Amino acid sequence: MRQNNPRAALGRRPSPSWRLRGWALAALALAILAGAFLLAPDAHRISLWLSERREDVGAHLPGALALYFAAYLAFAALSLPGAWTISVAGGALFGPWIGLPLVLASSACGATLAMLASRYLLRAAVAARFPAFVAKVDAGVARDGALWLLAARLTPAIPFFVVNLAVGLTRMPAWKFAATSFLGSAPVALLYVLAGARLAKVQRPSDVVDLPTFAILLGLGLVTLAARPLMGWREGRARLAAWRRPTRFDYNLIVVGAGSAGLVAAAVATASRARVALIERGAMGGDCLNTGCVPSKALIRAARLAAEAPEKFGLRGRIEVDFPAVMARVRATIAQIAPHDSAARYRGLGVEVVAGEARIVDPWTVEVAGRRLSARALLIATGAEPALPPIPGLIQAEPLTSETVWSLTERPARLLVVGGGAIGCELAQAFQRLGSRVTLVEAAPRVLAREDGETSAAIAQALREDGVEVIEGAALASFAPGLARRADGREIAFDRVLVAVGRRPRVAGFGLEALGLLENGRLIVDARLRTRLSTIHAAGDVLGDLQFTHAAGQYGARAAINALLAPLRPFRAELKAFPAVIYTAPEVARVGLSEQEARERGIACEVTRYDLSELDRAIVEGETRGFVKALTAPGRDRILGVTIVGAHAGEMLGEFTLAMRHGLGLKKVMAAIHPYPGWSEAGAAVALNWRREHASPCALRLARRLFAYSRGG
Repeated sequence: MRQNNPRAALGRRPSPSWRLRGWALAALALAILAGAFLLAPDAHRISLWLSERREDVGAHLPGALALYFAAYLAFAALSLPGAWTISVAGGALFGPWIGLPLVLASSACGATLAMLASRYLLRAAVAARFPAFVAKVDAGVARDGALWLLAARLTPAIPFFVVNLAVGLTRMPAWKFAATSFLGSAPVALLYVLAGARLAKVQRPSDVVDLPTFAILLGLGLVTLAARPLMGWREGRARLAAWRRPTRFDYNLIVVGAGSAGLVAAAVATASRARVALIERGAMGGDCLNTGCVPSKALIRAARLAAEAPEKFGLRGRIEVDFPAVMARVRATIAQIAPHDSAARYRGLGVEVVAGEARIVDPWTVEVAGRRLSARALLIATGAEPALPPIPGLIQAEPLTSETVWSLTERPARLLVVGGGAIGCELAQAFQRLGSRVTLVEAAPRVLAREDGETSAAIAQALREDGVEVIEGAALASFAPGLARRADGREIAFDRVLVAVGRRPRVAGFGLEALGLLENGRLIVDARLRTRLSTIHAAGDVLGDLQFTHAAGQYGARAAINALLAPLRPFRAELKAFPAVIYTAPEVARVGLSEQEARERGIACEVTRYDLSELDRAIVEGETRGFVKALTAPGRDRILGVTIVGAHAGEMLGEFTLAMRHGLGLKKVMAAIHPYPGWSEAGAAVALNWRREHASPCALRLARRLFAYSRGG
């Protein structure tokens, strides 16, 4: 498992869920209809009253217009919520032909006064009251100007008065604000005015909920739901206007990077009969095959076998480590799996594989190996690379990383591992078991800092029992030949140093900077894995979060579908119930929340645990270290997260991942039949513990009495 948080963001956070806004709109529509039914008996009386008011307005039209304009102007200028009621009243009193321009003019002028008041009088107060929204508005206006304001005006879910006050803190000219507000308010104002005009013509209760009323409500809903996607499409088109779009394309999709995300994306796209080009400058298969998952697990398997104690099973003998042979087997394992990801295989699938360094020159074109290739959509899947901390003398020490450690042919006698995350703990334990004397240094207070304290303590103890010297809460200040100095002045001698402090996205050298796709060195994508240029998507480790092979594959598939079918039915980049495993001994496997995360987020939960020392299969195999910990909603069996520490933890996690993915609770896990003696019985056992803890005392007392009665007692 790589050192990333499975619940981290994708380099940005999307705006509030439009799906939730759709539900809120549906609830509002139901409330309006319910109110209409309640008021239906008085509908004719209300209509008569409105008719009388319309006659008064017709008799004194100039004065009525001035009075309405002044009232709306004051209402909007004072930033009072609920301006929609006055818009409806305008339609009811003046009709659609006069009401619409009157509502638009008065609302735009009032909004402009509110904006100017915010700019010159209320700047500090507004910024203090709405800091996050003001910052978002300022960034949106600075980037897209009136286009951002138009999108906000077309979205009734955003209160108009908040937009007025927030834009006052920007430098948008007043005339531009007024004109944009006039145009942006038109669709919603038209619906309100039509609703008011319809209300004034009600003659009988059934008119309140007739077809025109439903049409008006439906129109309001469509404006709310369609405004943001339409404006997003318009923004995307505006950003692409800086480049000349090719009249024809060589491919439907060009994928840059043949790691997990790129391979899956290419396979999905070509299976859909799209024409696909896959560009890779190095070995096919990416980090997972060549320098990550495959070689590390091959090394861990050899290390686990070397650490077995035959005598505890009544056997005699000793295993001697031949380190060059171990590393040769690691490389042989890579070679055996490589054909699955080879260029030949993907060419057989119909993908054109191109070897070379890719440079993206515009939203549709990639330069590689002296050629220019064009496609309707591009997908960046360039992966990540090990990060090296800026410690003086480190480069001169020729550090190993998770990419270069596989070139070793001789076992380091003294190995210093810098970083106590997943990679650091896995490799430190493996090299210790293979005969190196390993020192692991972690700057954080504990290893595996993203996990629960109980989990971190269990792994630190396991490392120490294997002989690893674990130093927690210690920063390294400098390196000299064969020597590392800690910040407290202590020294650590080593023959080789392995740095495992994390991985950074591989974004340099591909032309992304010139296209404006990077922000603080990170590639920014939205919830659909699109960059700021709608023709370019990204997936995998290059996003900087969820740096796992299985996450990269999922994202690669979704990005490919979104790129090919945009704007039809996009897939959001949300991986529900995401599992992750650390392959130490014992293993650490988790899905959903950990106890630490639940506490930090203030999420109420109940914790149920089961110790593997009670599991028959664990006793048989001599692997009794560890536990299963399940987090559930208070009083319910809904699973919020599961952490497993123990042998085969990654395999035991599967049924919990399935249960969370499909909304099944611990009762369903308990009801499933688990083979005996098996590791999966631990899942049933923790579910049974939960059931015992939540048995009803009243039901138990009743059962005791019934059984006593049945015995004749």
